[in-house]
Amino acid sequence: MAAEKNGRDGGVQSLQRAFELLEHLADTGGEASLSELATLSGLPMPTIHRLIRTLVDLGYVRQNTNRRYALGARLIRLGENASMQFGSWARPLLAELVDEVGETANLAVLERDEVVYVAQVPSKHSMRMFTEVGRRLLPHGTGVGKAMLAHLPTGDVTALLARTGMPSYTEHTFTDQDALLRELAKIAQQGYALDEAEQELGVRCVAVAVPGAPVPAAVSVSGPSGRLTREAVERIAPAVQRIATSLGSTLTRDGVTV
Repeated sequence: MAAEKNGRDGGVQSLQRAFELLEHLADTGGEASLSELATLSGLPMPTIHRLIRTLVDLGYVRQNTNRRYALGARLIRLGENASMQFGSWARPLLAELVDEVGETANLAVLERDEVVYVAQVPSKHSMRMFTEVGRRLLPHGTGVGKAMLAHLPTGDVTALLARTGMPSYTEHTFTDQDALLRELAKIAQQGYALDEAEQELGVRCVAVAVPGAPVPAAVSVSGPSGRLTREAVERIAPAVQRIATSLGSTLTRDGVTV
C-alpha cells in the first residue's frame, strides 16, 4: 500500500482535506455541489469526488436527491458532545462571574442556525433565572444570539434570518430585519448585547461574544429586570466582557481556535 502523503505541519494530507471539505460545506450553509466545493477548495475534481464518497460512506456527508452534498447526521453527535464538553470546561469562569456579579451566568454557542445553551452557573438568589442546558432558541430573540450575530458578516446574518424567520417570543422581540441589523451594529460598537425582555418577560440579559472561539459563542448574565437594572448593567457588562475575553484567550493559548 502506498504511503499517505504528509500535509502541512506533518499532518496527513487526505485527512486535512476531508475536514476542510466539511468546513467548506458548513460555510455554504450546509449544502454544495462538487463543482462548488472544487472552487472553494482549489482541489481537483477527482480528489474531491474520492473524499466526498468516503465521507458519504461514513455518514458525515449525505447526497441529496438534487445531487448536491450536505453535512451528514453523524456529525450531530460529535457536535453536541463537543459543545457540552466546551460548556463543562468553561464552568469555572462562569462560576467566577457569578461570584462577582451575583446573577446567573450562561454560555451558549451557535449551532445549525440556533442558539444552544451549553453551560450555566445559577446565582445564589432564591429568585433566579434558569435555562436548561441543551435548550435551543433562535438567535434574534436572545442576548447571546444577538451578541454572536453582531460579529458575523451581514450577508451571513440575513441568510440565517431567511432560513429561520423572526418569530416573536414576547412583544419586545425584534421581528423586523432592518431594525435588528441596526441593533447588531450598535452591539458591535458598544461591545455587548442586551436582551430587554425579548425572550422572556421580566428578564434582562447582558451578553458578550467570546473572541477566538472555535464556533460562535457568547457569555451572558441574566436576572430579573427589577434587580438587573440599567445601573446594574453598567457594572455587570465590563465583568462579562472580561470573562468572555479570558475564555477566548484561553482557547487561543491552548490552540483550540479554528
